[in-house]
Amino acid sequence: MTRIFNFSAGPSTLPEAVLEQAKDEMLDWRGSGMSVMEMSHRGKQFMSIAAELETDLRALMNIPENYRVLFLQGGASAQFSFIPQNLLGDKIKACYVKTGTWSKKAIKDAKPYCEAIISASSKHGHFTTIPNISSWEIDSEAAYLHYTSNETIHGVEFNTTPDAKGLPLVCDMSSNILSRPIDVSEFGLIYAGSQKNMGAAGVTVVIVRDDLLGKCSKLVPPVFNYSEQAKNQSMLNTPTTYSWYLMGLVLKWVQAQGGVTAMEQRNIAKSAKLYQAIDASTLYRNSVEIVSRSRMNVPFILTNEALETEFLTAAEAAGLNELKGHRLTGGMRASIYNAMPEKGVDALISFMREFERTH
Repeated sequence: MTRIFNFSAGPSTLPEAVLEQAKDEMLDWRGSGMSVMEMSHRGKQFMSIAAELETDLRALMNIPENYRVLFLQGGASAQFSFIPQNLLGDKIKACYVKTGTWSKKAIKDAKPYCEAIISASSKHGHFTTIPNISSWEIDSEAAYLHYTSNETIHGVEFNTTPDAKGLPLVCDMSSNILSRPIDVSEFGLIYAGSQKNMGAAGVTVVIVRDDLLGKCSKLVPPVFNYSEQAKNQSMLNTPTTYSWYLMGLVLKWVQAQGGVTAMEQRNIAKSAKLYQAIDASTLYRNSVEIVSRSRMNVPFILTNEALETEFLTAAEAAGLNELKGHRLTGGMRASIYNAMPEKGVDALISFMREFERTH
């Protein structure tokens, strides 16, 4: 079997070492005589997996003790609705920053529950930049300020943590969590789907500060209530046990690579060389403002659109898959999350140069 280089935006490529370990433990996890898929989530074996998962995530992100770590279901998209229901309390307004498709969806889904104030937007620039933070209009009466740290579709990323002007800062970190160090204490709540940098689809991590719990309406079902989930170790209902297990393996892999700081240096190197190749080309173009370019998702177009189908077909033949851009933007997109090895980026650059030479 020959493995391809998978540039999918999510579910994304996983470290081969993680897949090998999962394969080895598929039928018998650590002498238990059963697969993790078969374990009771209340049994001692899985409870040890769950405890180790939280311990490792806390260590990698240096999560303070006054934050709860939840492992939920429904993806980050479900949190678009759950966040206002859990954090509004007696307030009626929340502030949002619109930088692309996912922040737009978060705003749309919050509107049934609150007045969603647009504090800043880069729509006028076709979502190719991050709005200047000094120009943001933040309502002091709002319950929180929400932003998306990396927009996978448009390929824009925040390089600094914005100032929420005293409001709890809420961040959708689905596509760049664990890719660079952050100070968790600067946030009120962080959430992220697992299928990009943390493992297989099925788990949504919510990291929430203690003082923000307990504000949820009694009309909200317990499984959607962060406070209730915190009291029950994220097990009010049966969790996605195998996805928890895979996430644990990925966290161990990140630790073995040198932690989040080492991941950042690898991501800087990978993205820099790909952007350099695009910028030096006459066939490929990336329109994102240089200081706002994502390290995780690199969209680009062919200046000759008639070549797109041929490009994708030839790329797949060369073992470079999932390069087709999102349906909303077209073009191409290379997602180069933590698990994408540098040799995958090198292979893509080599292919792109040869394709340009022959076309």
